[in-house]
Amino acid sequence: MDNANKTSNKSNIYTVFQTFKSAFMFKRNPFPWRKALCAGLASSLPILIGILMGNMGYGLAAGIGGFAYLYVFNQPYAQRAKMIFLVALGLAFSMALGILLSPYPVGMAIGLGVLGALGIFLFGALKIPGPSAVFFVLCFAIATGLPATPDEARIRAGLVLLGGLLSWLISMAGWFFHPHGPETAAMKKAYSQLANFAVSAAVGKSEEQYKTVTALKEAEAILLSGYSFWTHSEQYKRLYLLNDHANRLFLEILDLTRNGKALPLEISQSLLALAGAIGSRKKNEAKILQPEMSNGRIANLFMKIYDADAIMNEPIEKIEQSVKIVKPSVKSQLLGAFDKNSIVFLSALRYGIVLIVASLISYALPVERPYWIPLSCAAVMLGSTIVATFHRAIQRTFGTMIGLIIASVILLNIQNAFLVVPTIFVLTFLTELFIVRNYALAVVFITPSALLIAEYSTSIHNFTLFASARAENIVIGSLIGLSGVLLFGRKAASSKLNHFLAKTIRSQGQYVVGLFSEDNKKMSFHESGERRKMHVNLVNLITIYTSALGERAVGKSKLESLWPAIFSIELLGYYLDSALKYEERPILSDQELAQLLYVFETMARAVEQNLPPVPRQIPELQKFSTIRNEIIRLQKALTIGVEFA
Repeated sequence: MDNANKTSNKSNIYTVFQTFKSAFMFKRNPFPWRKALCAGLASSLPILIGILMGNMGYGLAAGIGGFAYLYVFNQPYAQRAKMIFLVALGLAFSMALGILLSPYPVGMAIGLGVLGALGIFLFGALKIPGPSAVFFVLCFAIATGLPATPDEARIRAGLVLLGGLLSWLISMAGWFFHPHGPETAAMKKAYSQLANFAVSAAVGKSEEQYKTVTALKEAEAILLSGYSFWTHSEQYKRLYLLNDHANRLFLEILDLTRNGKALPLEISQSLLALAGAIGSRKKNEAKILQPEMSNGRIANLFMKIYDADAIMNEPIEKIEQSVKIVKPSVKSQLLGAFDKNSIVFLSALRYGIVLIVASLISYALPVERPYWIPLSCAAVMLGSTIVATFHRAIQRTFGTMIGLIIASVILLNIQNAFLVVPTIFVLTFLTELFIVRNYALAVVFITPSALLIAEYSTSIHNFTLFASARAENIVIGSLIGLSGVLLFGRKAASSKLNHFLAKTIRSQGQYVVGLFSEDNKKMSFHESGERRKMHVNLVNLITIYTSALGERAVGKSKLESLWPAIFSIELLGYYLDSALKYEERPILSDQELAQLLYVFETMARAVEQNLPPVPRQIPELQKFSTIRNEIIRLQKALTIGVEFA
């Protein structure tokens, strides 16, 4: 028994050590030099303008609006224009709300919780990447600590909005040079990955297949998000047609290589040539190669590649393809996430509740700058899993301690207000540069920047007071955030995984029946109820599975054995969406549809009971053999991985 206890203790110590070690590991992401430079300008220019106009406090308030630039990622400019403007409005609203509620601690706590929950829900439901609700929470929290009266709420909010509009201008500067730059880059990536897949498809490299599906889905998502009445240009039409062609090429390559037969190398070379030509102003001449010997199907594949080349080079009126673009409505996306079983909704609810508790605790404690407690809690809780939340807490704590040392050096040597501007620029630049590598390193530069703003915003030049308060409050806030995650979700994902796995499989069965039933012509790609339901379930499933991997140290290998099934479900979802784009689909008999529905129900029930499914016969699907083959693979994958609990 003693030996067993010693072994268990050693294992726990090793787990803790590994958690700390992994928190300080550096990712191999490329440095975002351009974004870091623009973020530095967005945060420092308003301060400089404020100093030149004789009011540094107003400049600092406008600098908070510079946080809007941190929501710039690889969005198309049409989407970026709307999003950054709305973020700027949201930051201004957060500032006004924080000032108005600052005299009422309970009101502040509720307001902060609702604001945080709303941000998490909107960013999650609309699948917007980035820092989510954290900068709205930051803006609200800073507002509660400002020496401002409720009468100043409108002025302060207006200044934040002006700073946000400056960020909007900086973020949109690239539109004048490359109006469809993000969409073009996404299509280049999709065709390059398609070329890689053409080489590896015959040998069955599933990771290349998954990368290709991911690249194609990302390209379509970027193109759809970049569509609006004022961006429906000739270049956009070409990119959209190229995207449609890429999906058809992928399915054709997949079908040609399903028996392990390698494709001619010229196919991959031609696809790479296409990728290199996308976005180029030079005509792509003599780059599409033709093998010396090819059968009818290979020749047909090359014809599709020639068609893709023609899309880039021929006048748009000569391309005999109609461009029909339908975007999913924001209303349908929000309603899809507003469900008691939606992970986005549940995460937002948890986030809001814990923030309210953290705020109430902060104002009950005798601490300086209590708003740093809920702010740290909000930042820590953005971890996607429990392990990631632990990492964030460790990174934020240690990064802050080192940042306080740097802050002390800066604040003791800066006596001139004009020196604040380049200091804020450099600190913001370094924060954005290193946050893609490691959050702890970014916090090292966030801390002195926050203390610098706090000192000059309040005009209370007491570094010792601010430094000790920040260190103390960050530890308290991180502990509250960790406690909230552990209390509400320590094993929540693991316990729900079977349920969501079964639910997703059932929704795919309903989708398949709708696709190949007698009434399949009535299904619309973006407004199909079956498609929307499957995608909501699929998003929930991926989120739950990722969270479950972060919850368990024990049994992780069993969870990992489910990955082939999750991968197969994702691929099947992509193939079903691709089939819905084809107007001509076979109509199956009632008996065949019933057999398909029975297959999916059998798999779902087997998952619920932790039993391997019994393989069933799948009806033939003419011209859509990829769907049939993937259903067969899903049955096999579930047989291996379903028993994990």
